[in-house]
Amino acid sequence: MLSGRRLDLLDPSPLDVELSDIAHGLARVARWNGQTRGDYAFSVAQHSVLVLEIAANLDPDVDDRGRLYALLHDAPEYVMGDIISPFKAAMGGNYKDVEARLLGAIHIRFGLGAQRPAALTKLIKRADREAAFIEAVNLAGFAPEEARKYFGEPSLAGFDLPGFDRLIRPWPTQEAHDRFIATFESLTLPA
Repeated sequence: MLSGRRLDLLDPSPLDVELSDIAHGLARVARWNGQTRGDYAFSVAQHSVLVLEIAANLDPDVDDRGRLYALLHDAPEYVMGDIISPFKAAMGGNYKDVEARLLGAIHIRFGLGAQRPAALTKLIKRADREAAFIEAVNLAGFAPEEARKYFGEPSLAGFDLPGFDRLIRPWPTQEAHDRFIATFESLTLPA
């Protein structure tokens, strides 16, 4: 990693996880394989902030710990890339196991339990699907009917999300990096 850490993907240690590496990687990984409108790719870092905002809108009572879990939901992609769900399923259990071990190490590194509580996992998955719908329609050229087929009916119209224009306009790489870090720092849990 650019931080100088050596991360073993098969046996990741929380001690080898650095926020700067996560932000750097996620700001450079494109959602939708880069097939989106705009001058910049819509990064996984930006998607992570969007998912956090949607989760907080769906459940205003979610605490900072829950918000941090939401922000970090795709954190393994900083080294594994963004692979679409159908392809992950086709690759089988080993990929998912590696991803789960890495996510657990990331959670532990930042003071969270390795596994998310079940109710929080459900909220984050719902927010992730709603984000995918919003991204598909606003960035990836899907008609709303087609997006509903793949991601379900969203409970939230994107334009009803506070700061929607800021959240959906693809950010330049450095901005995605900086906003991911700033969002993380706003949620940092006491030591």
